[in-house]
Amino acid sequence: MESELKDLNSKRAKIQQPDSTHDDASAKDDRPLLKPDSSSAADYNIQELEKKFAAYVRNDVYGAMGRGQLPLKEKLLLGFALVTLLPLRIIFGLTIVVVYYLICRICTLFSAPNREEEQDDYAHLGGWRRAVIVRSGRFLSRSLLFVVGFYWINETRKDSASTQENSKNEGTHLSEEQERPGAIVSNHVSYLDILYHMSSSFPSFVAKRSVARIPLVGLVSKCLGCVYVQRESKSSDFKGVAGVVTDRVHEAHQNKCAPMMMLFPEGTTTNGDYLLPFKTGAFLAGAPVVPVILRYPYKRFSPAWDSITGVRHVILLLCQFVNHMEVIHLPSYCPSQQEKDDPKQYANNVRRLMATEGNLILSDIGLAEKRIYHAALNVARVPES
Repeated sequence: MESELKDLNSKRAKIQQPDSTHDDASAKDDRPLLKPDSSSAADYNIQELEKKFAAYVRNDVYGAMGRGQLPLKEKLLLGFALVTLLPLRIIFGLTIVVVYYLICRICTLFSAPNREEEQDDYAHLGGWRRAVIVRSGRFLSRSLLFVVGFYWINETRKDSASTQENSKNEGTHLSEEQERPGAIVSNHVSYLDILYHMSSSFPSFVAKRSVARIPLVGLVSKCLGCVYVQRESKSSDFKGVAGVVTDRVHEAHQNKCAPMMMLFPEGTTTNGDYLLPFKTGAFLAGAPVVPVILRYPYKRFSPAWDSITGVRHVILLLCQFVNHMEVIHLPSYCPSQQEKDDPKQYANNVRRLMATEGNLILSDIGLAEKRIYHAALNVARVPES
């Protein structure tokens, strides 16, 4: 992996002929945000990287980074949507967000947030306040998906009998009893995943600490009961966050009034065709989990958020006349005693089950490889004329 990064940097150095102090200074900047000449793009074997890092490759009409050469028909459709559909969806979408923010603001008036374990949330609220937050949140989340173009969501709920038969060789333990799970685990394809899960079960998420400070969205995340983490930190704070997540999973398993945790064990997004290795955070508590598989079928633009900037992705997504989503709900997975003692084995077994049921390809790459691929795309990107 390091050798590939060095190779990319060495090729980048060949492109920059350092004949001045300015070039020497820029050569020391390792950020992959350069815009080399179009002729130099051929120096980077992007196709070879795409084979290695296939889980992050965009295969839609818009291509890598959403900057591919579009056919004339697609350009006409995009141009029409930019002046008609995009403004309407932005107005309606922002209206929904503001309305829900006001609902959350009213419901949290005169209530102090829970600040235990360095967290900051309103998940402890009960009575009518919690009921209003949850019911309006589910309805408005689904309304927002409708505005974005997800008019129909194809949901499939598999029973334990059929799932056990399809995965009898995976060592699974699917619950036939109504034992309350402690967490929902899902593959991660896009930020749209969060909206769907909010509309479906309104769980608590793990989010970056900076999310709590975002206008409008920050209060909503607190009402969801998000567990905040500082991903850039290299301190021992991770153990505290893992402990909070484990406690939340335990509480949700034992208390039906507590919100369930929603975790994306892959730790990053893919193009939707692959399943990355699972982290063990959702499985440390040893409580049952509910696996959910999300797919986004597409013909023109893929809703997967991978090798494309957030703003460009949102604009292109809002310019699609119809978007599609498929969801598979698997039965609650109850771990064996061996899996409870070994969270890694528990995570691997759930991952194999989800790959089998969702027809997903298992991949062994992770976030480090994703950064390598994105760096290569940025370096080889041809500047727009």
